[in-house]
Amino acid sequence: MVQHIFNMNLKWSEGRNGTGNIAATNLNTKISIPREMNGPGIGTNPDEMLLGAAATCYLITLAALLENAKIAVSDLSMQADGFVDVTNGVYTYEKIVHKPSIVVHNLSEREQKRIYRLAEKAEQTCMISKALKGNVQIDCEVQIIQA
Repeated sequence: MVQHIFNMNLKWSEGRNGTGNIAATNLNTKISIPREMNGPGIGTNPDEMLLGAAATCYLITLAALLENAKIAVSDLSMQADGFVDVTNGVYTYEKIVHKPSIVVHNLSEREQKRIYRLAEKAEQTCMISKALKGNVQIDCEVQIIQA
């Protein structure tokens, strides 16, 4: 068995409305509770980082699947939205929506169907999506554009 270990160092000052810092090999940034949740809104926050982890994993997985399927993509980009519900003061991360935009040349109907299947497969096989399964709903709204 091969196991990968990722490390992060964190610092925090003061109470709930304080600020902190996270540092990992390729990440170093300030953190706090977001303004939307009555925090100071300095740096990033767990909600953005969860969305970023899910979106990044999905996009990399999708790019790999498209490459393995030999689909010539001329541009791949994505927007992602995270939805947090607040009920009786309890915050619940409910849903993430991935909105990939895939630009290809000479798009046939068959290839378009393959791309939709691969976009769905990317969500099902992404490591972060699998970790969130059963807790956070993940949807995909794929846009395919013929160049």
